Amino acid sequence: MPPKFTQYVDLASERLGAQVLSCSDDFFAEKENLIKFDEPIFIVDKYTDNGKWMDGWESRRRRTPGHDWCVVKLGFPGRIHGVEVNTAFFKGNYPESCWIEAVHCMDGEPKLDSPWKKILAKKKLKGDSQHFFKVDSKDAFTHVRLNIDPDGGVARLRVHGEVLPHWETLMKQPQLDLAFVGHGGRAEACNDEFFGKKGNLLLPNRARNMGEGWETRRRRGKGHDWVVIKLGRKGLIQGVEVDTLHFKGNYPDHFTLEAAVIKGEKPKAQSYWGKVKWKSLLKSAKLEAHQLHKFGPGSLKEMEATHVRLKIFPDGGVSRLRIHGEPR
Repeated sequence: MPPKFTQYVDLASERLGAQVLSCSDDFFAEKENLIKFDEPIFIVDKYTDNGKWMDGWESRRRRTPGHDWCVVKLGFPGRIHGVEVNTAFFKGNYPESCWIEAVHCMDGEPKLDSPWKKILAKKKLKGDSQHFFKVDSKDAFTHVRLNIDPDGGVARLRVHGEVLPHWETLMKQPQLDLAFVGHGGRAEACNDEFFGKKGNLLLPNRARNMGEGWETRRRRGKGHDWVVIKLGRKGLIQGVEVDTLHFKGNYPDHFTLEAAVIKGEKPKAQSYWGKVKWKSLLKSAKLEAHQLHKFGPGSLKEMEATHVRLKIFPDGGVSRLRIHGEPR
């Protein structure tokens, strides 16, 4: 089971605007693959002019002293809680070990001699495996550098952490999406995410396909599905958007939305959410396939909240959830 820090957003995801800036070598497989949103795949008979096609970053076999490295600009500045180094499908060509450094650099690309801080000591790697490493740092970073020793391939790098918005600037806006991942919003918990991850609800822009939404399995008994969202900041909720884009034969029939004020920043246990005294923000509302649904002051109660709970009946998929309000 993945560690708790994977509940935090992947700051290195391409869908958050992360970029791979540079690397020492990517002869066999492009460095940009390292931060793909999709999980890595393997195609048996696919080759390039340089050799076997691989869904990851892969350097050539090193014949000189040293090691290979890759610099990633995070989608948003943030505090890193843990990383995943995935060597999926790299079986005879994975690195022996890796370590990670990070830096805060708002202007341009950091240099090799920038004040990089080691946030992960050298760790042994295995082939075709997911490696989860906890990071203990309270600093804010904008870039990470993955170092591999001596060479080889890594399929994906996930950097899980908290987005640290510049609230001094954001507070000047009369209204913003309090649930947006770029404003510090986080999907805290849900009862099911079999087909699509709960965190997808808060990603930038509209979903590119059905895989970029939150989708539960088909319910065969009574009940409903739910997801809890922690807002980036406490605020007065004034508007809601529920987008079922791409969900045509599997969208929920209807939904409700509840709100609460909850203290504390750390993720709560799954059992905690059933004990919260939720208040009704928006009563049962019908949903349609493949549509953006907007609800304003006339259909929802304006109230302050730090968390919201979306209930969908009975099951299905939602691509995006926007909670518009006045930050406090």
